[in-house]
Amino acid sequence: MATYHLQIVTPDRLVYDGMVESLIVRAVDGDVCILANHIDYATPLGIGEAQVTDAEGKTRTAACNGGLLSVQDNQVRLVAITFEWQDEIDLERAKQAEASAAEKLKELERKDRDFAIAEAKLKRAITRIHVKG
Repeated sequence: MATYHLQIVTPDRLVYDGMVESLIVRAVDGDVCILANHIDYATPLGIGEAQVTDAEGKTRTAACNGGLLSVQDNQVRLVAITFEWQDEIDLERAKQAEASAAEKLKELERKDRDFAIAEAKLKRAITRIHVKG
C-alpha cells in the first residue's frame, strides 16, 4: 500500500514522525481517513479515537483531544491538544476523571461555561477508557 509522511505533535512532545499507510481521526464533523495522495485538506479535530497504520501495516490506537489536521503535498501534520497512545493511558485515572466529570455535570446548568468544560472532560475520559479497552 502507498505511504506518506505523518507527524503528530502536542504542546508537550513529538508523538510520531514517520511513514504511514493511513490515519483515521475524529474531526469536529465526524471521522476522516487520510490515505496517500489525499487532496490538500485542513480541519479542526474533535475528541475521539485515532488509528495510525504504519508503513509495515501495524495499527496503533490513541485518544486524541482536539487540535488541527493538515494535509499538504502528501505531508500530514496532526497538531493535538493531547494525543495518548493506548499503552500510555492510565485506566484508573481515566475512570476517576469520568466519574468526576459526570458528577460535575449533574451540578451544573446546561448553558453554564463550567458545564461545557465538564462535558469536554467527560468526553475525553470516555475516549481514553474506550481506547485503553
